[in-house]
Amino acid sequence: MRNVVHRHLGKVVAGAAIAVAGTAAMVAVTLPGTAGADDAGGNRAGAQQAAQGQEQGQADVRPGVVEEAPAQGDEGTGRDPLTDDEMKRVERLAVSPQLFNSSENAEGKRGPQRLGVDLAEPEAGEVDDPDAPRRADVTFYDYKDDTLVTRTVNLDTGKVEQTGTQHGVQPPLSRAELSEAAQLLIDDPLGAGLKADYKDAVDKELTSPDQLLLAGAVYRAVPGAQPAVLDQCGEHRCVRLFPKIKNGSWIDARSLVIDLSARKVASLRG
Repeated sequence: MRNVVHRHLGKVVAGAAIAVAGTAAMVAVTLPGTAGADDAGGNRAGAQQAAQGQEQGQADVRPGVVEEAPAQGDEGTGRDPLTDDEMKRVERLAVSPQLFNSSENAEGKRGPQRLGVDLAEPEAGEVDDPDAPRRADVTFYDYKDDTLVTRTVNLDTGKVEQTGTQHGVQPPLSRAELSEAAQLLIDDPLGAGLKADYKDAVDKELTSPDQLLLAGAVYRAVPGAQPAVLDQCGEHRCVRLFPKIKNGSWIDARSLVIDLSARKVASLRG
């Protein structure tokens, strides 16, 4: 494994023994898969533009509009994977006006945060039925009360057959959530090291998550193991980011946690 020169400390560190100075340090070792950073979150939603802040987001809220049922589009059969048209259709069907108006996404704006769409398992009596209806499970995260919402949509009838809610459940992060977490870090004083390392690498100011390749993981609090400001992580949706300069190095920001629910950044170093 290569040796790298640490920008802040001015000495050599080896491989994965990464020295962290301040809030972020540029890492020139290969972390798990460049493609992993580009594809982080695993969901199909594209990276959204950075939030303008919760207050502005609330000020920009407009009344919800009830759309007509989406067209059928291309359809699969049986246990075939969901088609793109089916996924788009069930996402729209799953968000009722009530859910849209009562929930918030990662930016603090109206509407739940979309996480993913999966083909639902058949019911017990339908396992061997070749004509069993196709259903899809659509998952959302409601930042208003930190709730995971799962809605099962019947693709044949277009109706929501079941709604489930869970607290304290933290599925993998969507690209939109990683992007919002990165913007919060960039805008926070604790993001100064990240921005300094980026500028050193490409001689440009870091102002947008779009300038980075983003991977990340959900952070859960361990009693007594972190500053009190992060004790709610697990109930809150919290993120540890692994940012990478495009065509360049990873930047070590592991000591920082972004609480998306509270829209705050904190350091594990206290």
